[in-house]
Amino acid sequence: MAADTKVAVTSVLKVEKLTKHFGQVTALNAIDFEVAEGEILAVVGESGSGKSTLARTILRLLDASSGRILYRGKDLLGLTAAEMRATRRHIQMIFQDPYASLHPRRTVFELVSEPWRVHSSVAPRREWPQRVAALLEQVGLPQAYASLYPARLSGGERQRVAIARALALRPDLLILDEPVSALDVSIQAQVIKLLMTLQQEIGFTSIFISHDLALVRLIADKVIVMNRGRIVEQGPTQAIFANPRDDYTRLLLASSPELVGETATKEQEA
Repeated sequence: MAADTKVAVTSVLKVEKLTKHFGQVTALNAIDFEVAEGEILAVVGESGSGKSTLARTILRLLDASSGRILYRGKDLLGLTAAEMRATRRHIQMIFQDPYASLHPRRTVFELVSEPWRVHSSVAPRREWPQRVAALLEQVGLPQAYASLYPARLSGGERQRVAIARALALRPDLLILDEPVSALDVSIQAQVIKLLMTLQQEIGFTSIFISHDLALVRLIADKVIVMNRGRIVEQGPTQAIFANPRDDYTRLLLASSPELVGETATKEQEA
């Protein structure tokens, strides 16, 4: 009888015992998780739970106190500043507030092409106009926007520029820190639809930080639930939402108006 064969799952990011202290405060407490190739991992929890600190520590925008962050087997915490700068070509982040993340005195062209100034081997300068135009088209913006400054753009348009800038280096790991929470409700769905379309087309792996549980259930493959710097529960999205094991997770789900309303509607239909 032939032995069972299993398809190996490639881990893009593996975090081991990651801890971050701010003085006497432990913001991250022995965090363990991994993200597989092409996976969308959602990180949820209340404000102050450590979600954004986790994102910034992975990118080494904050220094970890201890632990390991393995990107394709390479420990990011052991890299020199120059080595980490080179690695960021493959790991990009989209921040929460598009009004704060874009330099107000730079045009859209300058903002989108900025990563190529740092990572000069990615795109020859003569190709920048063509590549910027292609990226703007990819995120649903007219090529004419290249000459505009952020003040001329709406919040949704600014976030599309931020997405284009993040994609300029063709990353295979994208960290999204509440990417639509600063936008009007009417624009949020458009930006999320764009991100999901790009994820399918390009195939990047992503860590999606959000407080919108209804959205997380819709798009994420796996979920991490954080509370006071700890992971209290993690697993496949369907399992977490259908059968949460931790009291905090149950409380978090019960406090989501969208999920409560959806449950009530289903009960009425039944």
